[in-house]
Amino acid sequence: MALRIFAFNCTLKPSPAQSSTDKLLDEILAGFKQYGGEGEIVRAVDFNIKPGVSSDEGAGDDWPALRKKVLAADVFVVGTPIWLGQPSSVCKRMLERMDAFLSETDDQERMPPYGRVGLVAVVGNEDGAHHVSAEVFQALNDAGFSLAPNAMTYWVGEAMGRKDYKDLKTSPKTTTRATAMMVAAAAHLAGVLKQHAYPGLKKK
Repeated sequence: MALRIFAFNCTLKPSPAQSSTDKLLDEILAGFKQYGGEGEIVRAVDFNIKPGVSSDEGAGDDWPALRKKVLAADVFVVGTPIWLGQPSSVCKRMLERMDAFLSETDDQERMPPYGRVGLVAVVGNEDGAHHVSAEVFQALNDAGFSLAPNAMTYWVGEAMGRKDYKDLKTSPKTTTRATAMMVAAAAHLAGVLKQHAYPGLKKK
């Protein structure tokens, strides 16, 4: 069963600058190929995602088109660097825009992302990968995405070091294994949800 993957790269670097987050997301998409998954990576900073909490903030807002890509996917991956121990500002803005999902429920009270799997990928040269993933996990789950076991992969380099993930000749075995485990669980859950939708609230 074919799976559609959509990944947001929330780096602060506009294209075509090299991005460690891109490298990790590339590895994730490559992992999905063995499960029939294909998709794309979008660098959020290249678009005008206006501040706000609605699905459309008016003229010049690129979020409505990006929102369609998010909801067209079976698996949505949020990739973000760590800055000051936090997800990037670009990541937080994207998550804020998904707040609109909470009020866009269907007639059974299900939010638009119901039946879609959410994943997180984190890179950085400082501690905080688990804190960052916790923040993004909560936002994704609040918005209606499902989290499979091991729903995060990450790489954290030496604190205050100068080597980034994109500079590594080979990916560490621990990160590679975490990515493989994440992808396997997500592909399974996404396949189940494509065949068996979540029930909503029954009408009284």
